[in-house]
Amino acid sequence: MRDRIKLAGIRITFHESRFTHHASRLTEENVEALLQGKTAIITGAGRGIGRATAELFAQNGARVVLSDIDPVPAEQAVGAIVAAGGHAISVPGDVTNRAFPDLIVNAAIEKFGGIDIIVNNAGYTWDAVIHKMTDEQWEAILAVHLTAPFRIIRAASTFLREAAKREKAEQGAALARKIVNISSTSGTRGNPGQANYSSGKAGVIGLTKMLAKEWGQFNIQVNCVAFGRIETRLTQAKEKGETIHRGEAEIAIGIPAERLNRTTPMIPMGRAGTPQEAAGAILFFASPLSDYVSGQVLEVAGGL
Repeated sequence: MRDRIKLAGIRITFHESRFTHHASRLTEENVEALLQGKTAIITGAGRGIGRATAELFAQNGARVVLSDIDPVPAEQAVGAIVAAGGHAISVPGDVTNRAFPDLIVNAAIEKFGGIDIIVNNAGYTWDAVIHKMTDEQWEAILAVHLTAPFRIIRAASTFLREAAKREKAEQGAALARKIVNISSTSGTRGNPGQANYSSGKAGVIGLTKMLAKEWGQFNIQVNCVAFGRIETRLTQAKEKGETIHRGEAEIAIGIPAERLNRTTPMIPMGRAGTPQEAAGAILFFASPLSDYVSGQVLEVAGGL
């Protein structure tokens, strides 16, 4: 079932069913104009918010270059998009690897001819109160949440700047391009036990605001979405026992069930958001609907 609206001459279709479980065939009828012909890089796109964003972008006509440190979920995401008639490739890898930014940027240019959108979404948490936090924890989280977005943007800078200069010379104006950095309410407000994560997510807000000023001349809009609690494996009950491995470290992920039960009622909407709801905010910043919006931080936190 679909609901369709028209806004500023742009047709948008909202699908009731979730793309992951009920992938509607992408046809000329329902491929949307919002991102038609655009190429988007999305990191951390094998699961959660990243995957929902990749699928929503594909539904709206984008060609997606998605990445994840775990190649299997990344390939599964590509498979779902392609099976539904979309266009996507996977470039698996660790965003903190110094060689990775050039790898994914070059893949996007070689496969699809350019870059229009970058979504810096990859990340994880490694919590501890400050007197117990190690240098390894501090540096690892800043590397993935702040240094990696900086490096990816820097790697794309030659293409983005030169394309804008060429378009301005030939057409009088550069096409709008988008960078969407993902932050958190931990970055906008702070969160106990997350000195590293809060600092990294606050830092990417500073990077966003700086770059909006630096690249406004190139018609590149740079914005940030700061999420509250969204249903992902990073916000599930820690008692489930799920872990991730980074280097030699085995890191328990999730939030203690007692804290989940205590804090969920504090959310005015009474629940966590879904990855699909989170992806909608990212789509706004990636689309022509935000062509005169730059340097902004949008909190998506259910009313908090």
